Amino acid sequence: MSQARRLLASTGIHKGDREYQQDQVLLLSHTRAHGCLLGVVADGMGGRSGGRKASDQVMLTARQLFERYSPDTDDAAALLAHLAHEAHTVIRLTAIAAEQEPHSTLAAFVVNPGGDCHWVHSGDSRIHHFRGGRLLHRTKDHSYVQALIDRGQLTEEQALTHPQSNILVGCLGTDNDPPLSPHYIPQVRPGDVLMACSDGVWHYFSTDELAAVLDKLTPREAGEFLIDKARTRARGGGDNLSLVIVKVEALPQQRRGEPADAASAA
Repeated sequence: MSQARRLLASTGIHKGDREYQQDQVLLLSHTRAHGCLLGVVADGMGGRSGGRKASDQVMLTARQLFERYSPDTDDAAALLAHLAHEAHTVIRLTAIAAEQEPHSTLAAFVVNPGGDCHWVHSGDSRIHHFRGGRLLHRTKDHSYVQALIDRGQLTEEQALTHPQSNILVGCLGTDNDPPLSPHYIPQVRPGDVLMACSDGVWHYFSTDELAAVLDKLTPREAGEFLIDKARTRARGGGDNLSLVIVKVEALPQQRRGEPADAASAA
């Protein structure tokens, strides 16, 4: 029998130093299944209207599909793949009317009532899985500089200041099918933290810094701290910022008649 737990969750979003907001963030608790939630971050690109239309479409698609999702009978990995492909298709269809060609990153995860977790990402918005203050797994960007890192031509630190660090090799809304990288966590445990965020957040922190902040603070406190610190470190040149944080905590004891898993905003 799995240990009784609760999910504490929060979101954060800020325009940064940009004139307009193209990031979008979503955190949904399932209406029919306790302990089931969806987190999504989308970083839109393509002009003022194009980028926002793209990220808005990701959110609309995510809401519609999650509303129909049944954890007992449906496959979370298939749900996320469907989300990516459907949003990609609609973004492509809206490109004709957009100010510029609309694109969007995607970083989305589902935690099921049984404690298993699936995620998918496309582009350079990232998902991190920490346990007890240590990184267990992180997405790998679909970007030009990540390809250079993989070939041993750049370090992670050098990639942050590379003049082409913002060039993606794939995301939603491009001419080609989006690259999708899935990941599966068989069981989230007390002490685990999931964070999805746009590059406006992760660009300013080392993995150790993120781990320490997320381990010590509640999701709401961590989100506020990370956004404030990223704003400071950007020194007036910061991008849009968005994040979703979910923290797993053990319940000291289960009350009679109460579900073992509960989701709440922190």
